[in-house]
Amino acid sequence: MRIYNPPKEPFIHVLYKDEGLLILEKPSGLLSVPGRSVDHYDSLATRAQSQYTDSLIVHRLDMDTSGLVVMARNPEVHRKLSHFFQNREVEKKYFARVWGVPGNAIGEVNLPLICDWPNRPRQKVDFAEGKPSLTRWEKVSSSENSSLIRLMPVTGRSHQLRVHMQAIGHPILGDPFYAHPDALKGASRLLLHASELKFSHPVSGEALHFNSELPGEFLIE
Repeated sequence: MRIYNPPKEPFIHVLYKDEGLLILEKPSGLLSVPGRSVDHYDSLATRAQSQYTDSLIVHRLDMDTSGLVVMARNPEVHRKLSHFFQNREVEKKYFARVWGVPGNAIGEVNLPLICDWPNRPRQKVDFAEGKPSLTRWEKVSSSENSSLIRLMPVTGRSHQLRVHMQAIGHPILGDPFYAHPDALKGASRLLLHASELKFSHPVSGEALHFNSELPGEFLIE
């Protein structure tokens, strides 16, 4: 089992706040919500609640994924934001650096996913019982052994982007669950970053658009 040692600085990075919601930057290595053991109490949610006692988690990123997370600041906004996510009214984009160079500039992966129960939290493709899962992608740039990919998930299954990239032969570098040995050694962390969120403000209806700068380790000269 991996030792949980989340980054301490910055303790919390608030990109945006108002009376209804928060937009936070989650670093790689920090849980979105507390785990079951005392050693896994530290999380984005508990850090936010220590400074904004009304904050409520709406959605999650995997511990190893970095990037944008939205939190609500009252139950009504939480209800509306949860509805937005469930009904695909939030546009999400990610960047990933993957193993190899896809042959096409754009594509999509439409493979049903289900929990690989004996090996949880891993997920797997299952055409008999898996839930419909769709990811669209486009190649941004390539080097000799890897490519920077923009990912647009249509559905929001657990580990969806990670499993879908593995399934088409381009696992995300540094992925401790799904990368083959060479791809795992290709980065010191999972190179998956939640870079963009678009949705309507649940109170005012204003169009909101947030971007997160891509961490330097994703870029190869």
